Amino acid sequence: MPKVKNGDTVKVHYTGKLTEDGTVFDSSREREPLEFTLGEGQLIPGFEEAVIGMEEGEDTTIELSSEDAYGERREDLELEVSKDDLPDNIEPEEGMQLQMQQQENGQAIPVQITAVEDEFVKLDANHPLAGQDLTFDIELVELKS
Repeated sequence: MPKVKNGDTVKVHYTGKLTEDGTVFDSSREREPLEFTLGEGQLIPGFEEAVIGMEEGEDTTIELSSEDAYGERREDLELEVSKDDLPDNIEPEEGMQLQMQQQENGQAIPVQITAVEDEFVKLDANHPLAGQDLTFDIELVELKS
């Protein structure tokens, strides 16, 4: 039976959990399997590496350190912004997701409001799973060489 190699397109079912307490943060089990091509950098590196060498129908469980997942939390991605700099139609609330435009290339950056003060809000541009060790249960559903 063929084994997955770099450049192959695969379909997998997965369940992602926080290694620390087992909290499930994402799963494809209730929807279509995730399809991707290995080596295109679409997924976190540790996830792709775990699929290499698998055969259709095979299951695996991997634990990824934060470095191999979404990286460490970076304090330089946490900032304070004056409420006056927010669009007029936004009433900021803690936990709210926003998009900021990057100055250099105009790319949108997702941020989360972590605190709302009288004159400013605190924003965090770290990925929500940054700094977390993750566990993935992966099932190779289909291999398209």
